[in-house]
Amino acid sequence: HVMVQSEVHPSMSTCSAAISACEKGGEWEKALILFSGMQRSSLKLDAVTYSAAISACAKGVKWEEAMQLFSTMPLSEVGLDTIGFNAAISACAAGNQTDRALQLFNFMAQDNIESSTITASVAINACEKGGKWERALQIFRQMAQNMVHLDTITFNVAISACEKCGEI
Repeated sequence: HVMVQSEVHPSMSTCSAAISACEKGGEWEKALILFSGMQRSSLKLDAVTYSAAISACAKGVKWEEAMQLFSTMPLSEVGLDTIGFNAAISACAAGNQTDRALQLFNFMAQDNIESSTITASVAINACEKGGKWERALQIFRQMAQNMVHLDTITFNVAISACEKCGEI
């Protein structure tokens, strides 16, 4: 709004940065307003913009809104990618939708979409929240076999998943 009043024209980069700032500030509603404004304008949406909006919904524990955004990605020119899947899996985990998160994780493998360290962490986190320690360890092993770099966060989430289920 301020940009328009000062006759500065918003760009995809500035809008994406604003959506990311809303996400970091826990302002998921404002992030969706910005995202909708971008959709209505001539600005082109990219994977970063979608993922930032999905992540904002995740932070607000609005998994349904996140999944709605995610479901529109294939209809746009953006398509589905690792970053979008990670954000959607994270949103499902935040909303205690473990089975949905794992469906997304499985779909990534079926569709040959590359997994990342973040993919491993968010999928294992979903297992932790859903009390699925065995599946968490399966994902951990699968990622290691696929040569995905597993960092301290991934190890800690896997340990936490086992610990919460009384397996440590």
